[in-house]
Amino acid sequence: MPTTPAPFTGPATPAPPTGPATPAPLNGPSTPTAPGTPDDPTTLTAPTTRTTPATPTAPTEPAEAAEAAEATEATEATEATASGTPPAPEAVSAPPPVSWEELVTAALLGTDRRPLPAPLHTPGKEAPLALLDEAAVQTVRRRAGLRPASAAAPPEPAARDPRPPLPPAARRRLATLLTDQPGLGSGGRRGATPDLMELLPQWLALANARGYGAPPELLPALLNAARGRTDLRPQALTFAGPRALWLARLNPDWKFALRATPGGGVALPSTDDAPKVRQLWEEGLFAERVALLTTLRAHDAHAARELLATTWSTERAEDRLMFLDSLRTGLSAADEPFLEQALTDRSRNVRSTAAELLSALPDSALAGRMAARAASCVAVDHVSNTPTLTVEAPHECDAGMERDGVVAKPPAGRGERSWWLGQLVEAAPLATWRTRLGNRTPAEIVALPVADDWRGELHAAWCRAAVRQRDATWSRALLGTPASPDAAGPGAVSLAERAKLLAALPAADRAEWVAGFIAAHGLSEAFQLLGVCAVPWAGPLGRAVVDALNIARDAGSYPWSFSGVMGLAERCLDPAEAVRLEALTAIPDEPEDASPGAGSYWSEAFQRLVTTLRLRAAIRDELPPPPRSLTERGQA
Repeated sequence: MPTTPAPFTGPATPAPPTGPATPAPLNGPSTPTAPGTPDDPTTLTAPTTRTTPATPTAPTEPAEAAEAAEATEATEATEATASGTPPAPEAVSAPPPVSWEELVTAALLGTDRRPLPAPLHTPGKEAPLALLDEAAVQTVRRRAGLRPASAAAPPEPAARDPRPPLPPAARRRLATLLTDQPGLGSGGRRGATPDLMELLPQWLALANARGYGAPPELLPALLNAARGRTDLRPQALTFAGPRALWLARLNPDWKFALRATPGGGVALPSTDDAPKVRQLWEEGLFAERVALLTTLRAHDAHAARELLATTWSTERAEDRLMFLDSLRTGLSAADEPFLEQALTDRSRNVRSTAAELLSALPDSALAGRMAARAASCVAVDHVSNTPTLTVEAPHECDAGMERDGVVAKPPAGRGERSWWLGQLVEAAPLATWRTRLGNRTPAEIVALPVADDWRGELHAAWCRAAVRQRDATWSRALLGTPASPDAAGPGAVSLAERAKLLAALPAADRAEWVAGFIAAHGLSEAFQLLGVCAVPWAGPLGRAVVDALNIARDAGSYPWSFSGVMGLAERCLDPAEAVRLEALTAIPDEPEDASPGAGSYWSEAFQRLVTTLRLRAAIRDELPPPPRSLTERGQA
């Protein structure tokens, strides 16, 4: 159908005979150029504005109308873009977007206290729904709008573990031990089932002694177990090897492995590479420096001390204390000049540690000074019929004593003079007393009576000296005979002191003394003493423990008071004792004055003990020494 063409300001252009109005050509001239005039844009007049048709006629079909409208909008947008002018704003502007922070604030405070943002303003009960709807939309938008990040560089491969792999049976056993969940049975009783988690420390110790490496697939479970039990960490990290440190750098839950490893698991330079050793000492982190000094001290004590001396005056007090403690390894007379210099340190803790180290050197100048001071306080009185030790404690703590590590101020409840005396005797070499007290042996000296109630203070100081100097002869003398009626022994003032004295004895002597103590005094006071005995317990000690438990069982004793000893027996008793214990698994006849239910408890406890001992025997068989070929292959 013909339409009326739109009039133009320039010369009229014939309109097409049919169809919708045709828009003016883009950037074209509104007035035709004269004949013969070149088509030069500079000669063109400004484009004219198209006017609205006087009497527009609508298309006859809806589809044609839609096409016309779309064509008109497209043309206007194209013209605006070409001319550089933005399109005209719409009549109604779009609402500003709602920020995620506004939604979160409204959700936290509640729509009653914090109205929704203006674009979402919905009063009344519909406000929470509007908030959740917008939050859902925002969540999708936020997720879709995330740009993919660059792929992170893969971590370096873990260091190779050169140790031979576990035998299959031992690997299965370890998996069982790691998945066991310790817990109590009904009524708070453990029942007859062994506690597998208590066998894990011994399993790890044996695997480390045999030189096996950890299976990679069990490392996460092993690290989780060590995370929950600090007593497992040394053995677990040794068994886990270098791969544990590699995993610990990837999982924050296992950071303890880096803290527990000297230097945080950082590879230290060779002790023979002097430039790198010096560089790490001057530039490394504190943990790396401690690890370096410890390693170097074990390799070359002189070089470690010289390295420490180069920066000693510039170190912090707490760092000097840690570095000084590393000198315990390989302590010798060559360290005396450095330690004497440390006696004048600004830090009291550093001075005390230096004095302690010097007192462990019997021929040091400090040991000689302490020996002279202590000897002037103790003497033998020969006037009475029985030789007696007399004590004259110091009346003051002078500057020289303080310089040598004597603490002037006593703790609460202690007298000054007894406090000073104890420190002098503790720091004096024990060889001092043989010549000072009439060439008597340690046993004879300990047996002498002490005047004026100084016995306890004097003997306690000798106990500390014997422990510090690791003197087995004095330790035996102070312990006395195991059957002695004196519960604390001649010199030890407590079971804890006695346990420390036992630690200075060889393993066989230790077991023999504790076995005699149990035979004379029973198990009620033996728990601390059993804890310092070597594992597995020697035959005499194991038999003494089993006999004492049997006596307590037959006497109807309160069974739960022996649970600690039972736990120790499960970990420390020789598995060969399982045969003797078989007869004790039956429920005994309970005496009339026995604790209710004691018989069944004892039966369960002995059944658990027997089963645990057999498990330990099986573990020992599953972890034999690796074949030589496997060891050599791992080291190749």
